[in-house]
Amino acid sequence: MEENIKNLEDLGYKPFFELKRKELGLSDFSVARVIAEYKEAYKVKNINGEFLAKITGKQIFKATGREDYPAVGDWVLITQADDDHAVINGILPRQTIIKRKFGDKNKSGEKNDVQIIATNIDIGFVIESVDRDYNLNRFERYFSLLSDGGVQGSIILNKMDLLSEEEKEKKLNDLKERFPNIDITLTSTVDNKGLEKLKNYIIKGKTYCFLGSSGVGKSSLINKLIGEEIIETSDVSSYSDRGKHTTTGRQMYFLDNGGIVIDNPGIREVGMTDASIGIDEFFDEISTLGKKCKYIDCTHTNEPGCVVLDSIKSGIIDEEKYINYTNLKKEAEYYSMSDTEKRDKDKKFGKFMKKAKKDLKDFGYDNY
Repeated sequence: MEENIKNLEDLGYKPFFELKRKELGLSDFSVARVIAEYKEAYKVKNINGEFLAKITGKQIFKATGREDYPAVGDWVLITQADDDHAVINGILPRQTIIKRKFGDKNKSGEKNDVQIIATNIDIGFVIESVDRDYNLNRFERYFSLLSDGGVQGSIILNKMDLLSEEEKEKKLNDLKERFPNIDITLTSTVDNKGLEKLKNYIIKGKTYCFLGSSGVGKSSLINKLIGEEIIETSDVSSYSDRGKHTTTGRQMYFLDNGGIVIDNPGIREVGMTDASIGIDEFFDEISTLGKKCKYIDCTHTNEPGCVVLDSIKSGIIDEEKYINYTNLKKEAEYYSMSDTEKRDKDKKFGKFMKKAKKDLKDFGYDNY
């Protein structure tokens, strides 16, 4: 793979970033894009080459959370130290961002940590494979995160060589019915079906992020797009039927046609951040109907005069889609609560469960 980087636009630089740089009075700094993230260091790239870079102590001191640190896809202001090293002096405002909740506690014991997957992404490819994790609800979960960060979503259904023509048609129809406005690409790295379509989908100067569980074939697809086995891949574990985490860090690659792609480690749990806006935007059919409900604060669960519930009964809204919508909304609302609010909610739920178990025992259900 030969890179043809002649200007910053070839790296995905847009007028948005130049405007922000001028507005902030930072035109004297050189800009570079973060193409890889390591422990306490980053690889950045501009028309002068690639550099191993670190942020300043001042930035670390001022940081209040993960979003104050660079991430793959960011445009950063650098000072070149030598031919191989640079110092990151700041981060330009992000045009888009993909982030997720990273468990209830991270390794340092902090609650509700946010993991930035990538920034300044044009298209987020959500990849599932037909052999293990195919799930329409999971697609919706990803698309809600993408929508919240201003990123357009696209579906890749991989390993299609494992299905018969009839099964392929069924899967495609399911996807089209559930996601009528989302682009869908069916691929296989075994017989190379769909790869030409995927290559033509990716255009010069735009950045595409590959998202999905381990073992769905993200790295294999990118290797096919590059034309070389650059990214190490491994088979799915036959013992657990789980993909192995071959990709251990986020990395940006540049295709011969000028497209830019980012590989990511497999994501097993897609935890929602406070992405209520993104959920409403992606499930706009439900959220728009919800505005017609009798009560302004309708939760669309049991209220009389709920237009959403009426639409489910009449078949206008898919019931499974509705259930996933309400689950995602609850998760996002819970995440956005303060620690005190969460403790109160958990305490009330604990009391409810205790009372429910007592009532069951009173009725003779001792196993509870």
